[in-house]
Amino acid sequence: MKKIGIIICARYLDCGGGKCFRSLKERQGAFSIYSREENVEIAGFANCGGCPGGNIEYVPAEFLKNGCNIIHLATGFVVGYPPCPYIRQFKEFIETQYGMPVIIGTHPIPLKYLESHNKLTFWNDCRMEELAANLVAEPAEIMKSYN
Repeated sequence: MKKIGIIICARYLDCGGGKCFRSLKERQGAFSIYSREENVEIAGFANCGGCPGGNIEYVPAEFLKNGCNIIHLATGFVVGYPPCPYIRQFKEFIETQYGMPVIIGTHPIPLKYLESHNKLTFWNDCRMEELAANLVAEPAEIMKSYN
């Protein structure tokens, strides 16, 4: 069984997680790496603690206590404006410190965000589509359903 922890950007502290939970159920976005037959459970849900990510040092330890064996950094780190400048450091730190794989993203990128971000020069500079390729791999109609 996969037990996942989701860390969201503190800018979205009031997020109810609906898109993340929906995409897990439907195995879309970053959750497409799990087969529909695979048993996946949420073992933790927390925020990063705000820039520069104070909770990143401690939240994974709590997730481990709950049996977590993989962490997803939520899609908000990618599509927020600006995208999180620490996302690569968060991934490296958690994987090195806690020995757990870190997946960038949860739900597919909403189409409206992808369209607006594609017009911005920094989007290509920060290589987010490369870092979170599974978030943009969905057909446009699925991404649109996450608008």
